[in-house]
Amino acid sequence: MEKEQFYYDNKIVRKFINATIFWGIVGMSVGLLLAFMFLFPNLTDGISWLSFGRLRPLHTNAVIFAFVGNAIFAGVYYSTQRLLKARMWSDALSNFNFWGWQAIIVAAALTLPLGYTTSKEYAELEWPIDIGIALVWVAFGANLIGTIFKRRQRHLYVAIWFYLATFVTVAVLHIVNSIELPVSALKSYSVYAGVQDALVQWWYGHNAVAFFLTTPFLGLMYYFVPKAANRPVYSYRLSIVHFWSLIFIYIWAGPHHLLYSALPDWAQNLGVAFSVMLIAPSWGGMINGLLTLRGAWDKVRTDPVLKFMVVAITGYGMATFEGPMLSLKNVNAIAHFSDWVIAHVHVGALAWNGFLTFGMIYWLVPKLFKTKLWSVKLANAHFWIGTLGIVMYALPMYVAGFVQASMWKQFNPDGTLTYGNFLETLTEIIPMYWMRAIGGSLFIVGAFIALYNVYKTAKQGTKVTDELAEAAPLAKITNKRTAKEGYHTWLERRPVKLTIFATIAILIGGMVQIIPSLMVDEYVPVISSVKPYTPLELEGRDLYIREGCVSCHSQMIRPFRSEVERYGEYSKSGEYVYDHPFLWGSKRTGPDLLRVGGKYSDNWHLNHLYDPQSTSAGSIMPSYKWLLNRELDKTSTEDKMEAMVSLGVPYTQAEIDRAQNWMTEQGKQIEENLYSDPDFAKTYEADKAYAQENGEEFVEMRNREIVALIAYLQRLGTDIKVKNIDEEQEADILGETEDGLGAIK
Repeated sequence: MEKEQFYYDNKIVRKFINATIFWGIVGMSVGLLLAFMFLFPNLTDGISWLSFGRLRPLHTNAVIFAFVGNAIFAGVYYSTQRLLKARMWSDALSNFNFWGWQAIIVAAALTLPLGYTTSKEYAELEWPIDIGIALVWVAFGANLIGTIFKRRQRHLYVAIWFYLATFVTVAVLHIVNSIELPVSALKSYSVYAGVQDALVQWWYGHNAVAFFLTTPFLGLMYYFVPKAANRPVYSYRLSIVHFWSLIFIYIWAGPHHLLYSALPDWAQNLGVAFSVMLIAPSWGGMINGLLTLRGAWDKVRTDPVLKFMVVAITGYGMATFEGPMLSLKNVNAIAHFSDWVIAHVHVGALAWNGFLTFGMIYWLVPKLFKTKLWSVKLANAHFWIGTLGIVMYALPMYVAGFVQASMWKQFNPDGTLTYGNFLETLTEIIPMYWMRAIGGSLFIVGAFIALYNVYKTAKQGTKVTDELAEAAPLAKITNKRTAKEGYHTWLERRPVKLTIFATIAILIGGMVQIIPSLMVDEYVPVISSVKPYTPLELEGRDLYIREGCVSCHSQMIRPFRSEVERYGEYSKSGEYVYDHPFLWGSKRTGPDLLRVGGKYSDNWHLNHLYDPQSTSAGSIMPSYKWLLNRELDKTSTEDKMEAMVSLGVPYTQAEIDRAQNWMTEQGKQIEENLYSDPDFAKTYEADKAYAQENGEEFVEMRNREIVALIAYLQRLGTDIKVKNIDEEQEADILGETEDGLGAIK
């Protein structure tokens, strides 16, 4: 059969590689800045858009969607064309994919530091950007599927299966989790509340890791590792089992992020069961990747590309063993909310995603520029510096996690907490934070080495041009399965059927988890004493979200003796029915705040937010001085309340109509409470007199942002009043469980 000539589009691959390196360094630099802010909390003192709470989601979005996202597109666009023997279906869609994705990244880089956030982990971007993400993702999927239909290769290789599953699942996850009710151009509320919102978010959050950070990279592994080693994939059958079992099981595991929370037990246990099952397909993939290198170990010793890939696959194996272990309740009781989870996440991020990306780039760039890598020695130096950086980052965080968990749970012989002050557990791990900062510095040094090496490689090569290729046109594919043809072999030439089956596989687990939480009225028991937030408290909650307080503080007291003793009564699902979005948190750099209402005076909160070290010696919390000076924007309060009514919050029309007066009354009361501090009264009156003398506008304290935030903090946990109980009842409630943890029965 006569062959056809065509051209592979290499320019789009080059664009995504350039973006990968650029955004990788930006995202890692923000992460390094955050690491040093644990050591120097006032490093960016007084600059609101450089505060920890606002930069933390910028870091996660930059490294996940900018660095890893661009790497995915670079690898997919390169490998797909060669696996299908066809140019991408549409150059216009390829370029729309590239420029649209960069526009989304820039939008995130602008809005997140300015405080426009939904606060939902890995999904912080507001609704207009969510729509943009959906459009660009659909363009990518359409281009991928269009290329499959015009292919010259009969069967779809395993990498393509993973790309298709990634496209379908990420689309479903993003759309379901991002259903929100807009209030303004950059403000919205999640349509889900409390427990339901937590379940949907971590169904999304866990599977964003699964289907954005894992499945596309497994596709890249199945393509680039055999190419770099010049060896076939170890086992075709194992790749089939790996693919189908992974995409079916992964989608069920999200609830393991919510163990010992207010989520119903059946959902928690379901997440645990499927998380443990994940070990099998995950390690099947790791084994398939490593054994592909059989017979090529001599090359591994000299080729930096393979070195990066071996460590990446090993990191994948470590992370996917540790993940199921962390989902076991007795292990999760120790690790959750601690720095152990930070170590776990970064083993996957730095080793699996980071090193596979660098290995892929070192292999791709010489191919694109038709030359050799400029410096193998520099690439090897990058490998060893980066590996040392990973070790120095992860190991101290494991130690910090164990130290935190141990100190949080220790009791004196008389039954009191050994470390009653949360800060005692924090100051103990500062040396580990120093080591993390050093490890992160080493890793980013490696990234700069890669940038220089790639630049020099490109300079010595030729200009990237479309690559001429030829292949025989694909004969008409019959729908019938031949007598000797295996079922999966037949399925591999039926892309529509394969995609449908993959979609069904990922939808089953999601529907079993999500539908009951939304459709069954008894899913969250009603607590009659729980009331909606007042307008001022609602505004304060939005400020809490804007400043990213949820990054360091949880609002979920687990049913452990140590937590009940430290924070108060454990959390009930009915307490969160008016929380759009939920704010349970996932890391405790500071104490839990669910029962903080009424624990401290209004003056304490003001001083704590202005200068945290003045009220809490040794605190690493940054100051929020701008809250004391900025006037609270009350222009959209009624719109926010009406949006809440649409979501089921029982505000009456009369309450909405009197919102402004209601806020003034509550603000006045807090202002009066602040006057009880002579130092505050003296300073406040002096500022007021100075403004009047100089004809400057003076904002009354009752109308400042700090008052709204204090109102919200003082509300937390006050809807639940725990009655006094006698010693016998207390023994029944605060009993010891079989595993030695003081869990509430």
